Amino acid sequence: MLASVLSPIAEALDFAFAMTWEILWALVLGFALSAVVQAVISRGEMGRLLPDDSPRSLAIACGLGAASSSCSYAAVALARSIFRKGADFSAAMAFEFASTNLVIELGILLAVLLGWQFTLAEFVGGPIMIVILALLFRAFLRPELVELARRQADRGVPGVMEGHAEMDMSVGGGSILSRVRSRQGFTAISHYYVTDWASIWKDIALGLLIAGALAAWVPESFWQGFFLVDHPLLSKIWGPMIGPVVAMLSFVCSIGNVPLAAVLWNGGISFGGVAAFIFADLIILPILNIYRKYYGRRMSLFLLATFYTSMVAAGLVVEVLFQALGLVPDDRNAKVIEANVTWNYTTFLNIVFLALSAVLVVRFLRTGGPQMLRMMNAPATGHPDSHAGHAERPSRATGSDEGYACPMHPEIRGGPDDRCPSCGMRLERRDDSTRS
Repeated sequence: MLASVLSPIAEALDFAFAMTWEILWALVLGFALSAVVQAVISRGEMGRLLPDDSPRSLAIACGLGAASSSCSYAAVALARSIFRKGADFSAAMAFEFASTNLVIELGILLAVLLGWQFTLAEFVGGPIMIVILALLFRAFLRPELVELARRQADRGVPGVMEGHAEMDMSVGGGSILSRVRSRQGFTAISHYYVTDWASIWKDIALGLLIAGALAAWVPESFWQGFFLVDHPLLSKIWGPMIGPVVAMLSFVCSIGNVPLAAVLWNGGISFGGVAAFIFADLIILPILNIYRKYYGRRMSLFLLATFYTSMVAAGLVVEVLFQALGLVPDDRNAKVIEANVTWNYTTFLNIVFLALSAVLVVRFLRTGGPQMLRMMNAPATGHPDSHAGHAERPSRATGSDEGYACPMHPEIRGGPDDRCPSCGMRLERRDDSTRS
């Protein structure tokens, strides 16, 4: 009896471990590259750069989103933050979409598990989805609904990962290479790397466990029937429609849904259905509840309707376009495999990138990272330890405050009990050489 229960569990864990081992190096590489980008691009000017829903603002929103963390919760929190700071609502939502669909780590992971065609589909379909969303907003979003959403947003109802969203550790001055190579740049990269992992690891782990369970327990015949494999034309329409619904019910967001996408692709979902499924991490049930808190019930329902429509439409466009170009893979051989760790290129890459990860983690631990990590989920406003709560403190040393500064933002000065309003780190005593 016990063996009959434990055997399926062991099989599911076996699949989950195998996928983890297969993608580990890609995750480290993706998060490291994302950290480098975030370290040289400041979030501070986002509200000013996104004043309207013009093509220029939407393009800037996409670029800023692609340079941000891939954590869906952080993207949602940051979108509200820049909306409250004066950004156009449509541009803020475009930023949110780009943050979770146009990021480096997602593309790398798709290429490793599913193939380069899926990476291309993501980076082609993502902008298409944003354009469709902008058109839907122009057609149906009324100014009075935006005003209601702004009033609700200004109430500052806490959500998830708001502290992470508000932290800005980017390095300014000099060329991009000099910023990356500087001590401050190295520190910023290590902090972004660890905080991004901290914000997403639960989704990645949950996604891998669910994918392992589905691969081990759900027979292929069920997926083929569910995705209408025997009806080629209908399945191409059904896939983009049902993909976001499956994503909503999975509770997995960010890049954690890629392992599930691999299982669904092997099971028979259409190419466009995979794209729509991955797009839909911003309408999972917990995030829909955050929209309700951030913008009110009416706006949350509007976002659900328009987001779902744009995701389905983009998935259908991807399906038709890639079929016409002959880019849809003929074989369904995504890497959903049983554990088999051998000395091959995957093992070598895992060792190399785990060493890189160790270097970044050590730097993080030696530069005040843990205290910042504890603030990641703090509310952006209305909390004694929040960034907003310290925003009113003086940024230049005066009187008894002289001698303490933020290790990430040396221009921010104050007393030993103050925190930096930009990144949330506690101020540290400066060396004599840095005092004015």
